Amino acid sequence: MSKQYLVTGGAGFIGSHIVRRLVAQGEQVRVVDNFSTGTPGRLKDVRQSIDLICGDLADEQISEAAVRGIDCVLHQAAIPSVQRSINDPIATNRANVTATLNLLECCRKANVRRFVYAASSSAYGDAAILPKVESMPVNPLSPYALQKWVGEHYCKLYHRLYGLETISLRYFNVFGPVQDPHSEYSAVIPKFITALLAKNPITVYGDGEQSRDFTYVENVVEANLLAAEAISASGNMCNIGCGDRVSLNTLIRLLEQNIGVKAEVTYAEPKPGDVRHSLADIAEARRVLGYVPKVMLNEGLKRTVDAFR
Repeated sequence: MSKQYLVTGGAGFIGSHIVRRLVAQGEQVRVVDNFSTGTPGRLKDVRQSIDLICGDLADEQISEAAVRGIDCVLHQAAIPSVQRSINDPIATNRANVTATLNLLECCRKANVRRFVYAASSSAYGDAAILPKVESMPVNPLSPYALQKWVGEHYCKLYHRLYGLETISLRYFNVFGPVQDPHSEYSAVIPKFITALLAKNPITVYGDGEQSRDFTYVENVVEANLLAAEAISASGNMCNIGCGDRVSLNTLIRLLEQNIGVKAEVTYAEPKPGDVRHSLADIAEARRVLGYVPKVMLNEGLKRTVDAFR
């Protein structure tokens, strides 16, 4: 029998990939999105197969309606931007903390079985130790990082106090098709690809030697589906990355090879709140979820460039 899934932020970049996978598997899917960062176009190919609620999860009535009859919540809804949180901490707190707490409380009342939370590797901050291990102390450097960490703690408390099966997945630098390249808050890979395809210059904030564990979106989808079912997952938090890192300068060289153009790169002052290096230890995700990244960086870049073409 198919389960009832709720994907919050299902019109967003990661959420829409999860929705399409669940629909392809024949699951019953409800999506809730206020379209502040998500776009309806990302769901047009599956629109007839899903139940769509347009609304804000910080509104208790929307959260109540969204979780009614649901077995498992995959909570992707957020304003996922360090810069935007620095510019507008109040609005991002409402989207990232108030909405999450609202949703957890409604899940508790509705006896939802499991709650999978999209956490962020930004919680680790700029600790020099690599790779990042879940047991490390956190050091959020931006309101966004703090907000996502607060959501994690609420998940842990709702498991401990109320028995709700929660699990948090700390995503590392997710990229892939349908990611928005046009916002000033966009991630670097879609921005770089779009610029190179148009033969426009690229701006790198910092010296380009900062490094990231770039994670192709299908790996994150896989982690969510594993987390929805893993027997010993409740109350846990796991890094979701590839366990490998490259500098932005190396990333640009890889994209040049993929696209067949030479990049014109300008270097600017680093942005506040950005971390220098990021690398996931994924041993815990392997142990708890059976997670193994299936699409590594080069293949992920090729698929993303093909999609953006």
